[in-house]
Formats: sequence, C-alpha cells, structure tokens
Amino acid sequence: MRMLIADDHEGVRQGLKEILADAFPQAQFSEAGDGNEVLIHLAQTECSVLLLDIHMPGRSGLDVLQDVKRDYPNTPVIIVSVQPADQYAACCLRAGAAAYVNKDRAAEELVDTVRRILADCGCGAAKS
Repeated sequence: MRMLIADDHEGVRQGLKEILADAFPQAQFSEAGDGNEVLIHLAQTECSVLLLDIHMPGRSGLDVLQDVKRDYPNTPVIIVSVQPADQYAACCLRAGAAAYVNKDRAAEELVDTVRRILADCGCGAAKS
C-alpha cells in the first residue's frame, strides 16, 4: 500500500505520516509540498490513497483534486485541512473527495477514515 501525503508544511506531513505509520506498518509513504509535485508523483507511481491539503502554494488543493479525479479516477482522495468542515467539506465531497478530515481531528479520525476508504475501494490492506 502506498500513501501520498500532500501538504506545504513538512511538520504536518510528518505528523500525518506518524499517525498512519502506526496503524499501517507495511505502508509506503511519499510526500508532496505542492500540487505540481502531487501530479508528478501520481504520474510515476500508483497510489492507494492521497491525503491532500486544500491550501498549498501554486495551485489549490481543489484544483489538484479535479485533476486527480480526471486523470486518476480510482485514486481515493482524503482532504485534510484546517478549514472548518462546515465551510469546505460539502464542496470537497462534491468535487470528488472520498472524505474530509479536519487537521485538528486527524489523530482521532484519520486512521478510521483511511481504513473505510480502502475497504470501500477494495484496495486491500485496510486492516493493516
């Protein structure tokens, strides 16, 4: 299983990776600091799940989400953001995100969300 974590803050990427590595010890993690890096990575390597921030330099996460859903429609995308869910979640889900997790709740919700997404897509390794 491969997970791509896309956020412009290295500390956030590391924190999300630590949360997920405990629950998915066999997972391989890649990181991207902006939207262009996300698309380059996906062009080179298949990804089981993409964790994507909304606000990144260059292109917004919503723009990247549209490209990912067009070019890699089988790649589930979980939006992970500091923005309030009541303001952004519905928009992200309509745009094709599989889920929306607020960064303030990531420690409590992220592992279960990833497990549910992997089980829903039949990607396997959901119980790792």
